[in-house]
Amino acid sequence: MKYKILLIFLLVFSTSIFSQNDEKKTDDVPFAIIEKVPVYPGCGGEDNKTLKKCMSEKITAHVSGKFKKKVITKLNLSPGSYRISVQFKIDKQGEVVNVRARSDYPELEKEAIRVVKTIPKMEPGKQKGKNVGVLYSLPILFKTK
Repeated sequence: MKYKILLIFLLVFSTSIFSQNDEKKTDDVPFAIIEKVPVYPGCGGEDNKTLKKCMSEKITAHVSGKFKKKVITKLNLSPGSYRISVQFKIDKQGEVVNVRARSDYPELEKEAIRVVKTIPKMEPGKQKGKNVGVLYSLPILFKTK
């Protein structure tokens, strides 16, 4: 069976998790509103736009390169498009933690979690000059032929 994997990295997360007007303090900030994003190894620059783009490219390449395509092949999926939704956090130390995945196939969830957990340690994100956890959503999309 032929397959093509298309990975799309979207850095979005509901702002309902963190509100700047919320009296309750939290140490986790959605990627969309973080003042200084985490820095993926090998990425450089001072502005968030450059760092976000680099991080997106590096994580996409990492996930695409580490995902075991035989997991997809073994499922013998019908031709079509498939999605694995992954959520995780880069903690205050720059480590990937709290990885969760959703898919119609538990085998794909397990593989997505395994791969995301191999993302290297980063320079942590900062909010108001302090290290904070940064929340991410990563959809992994692929097509089978």
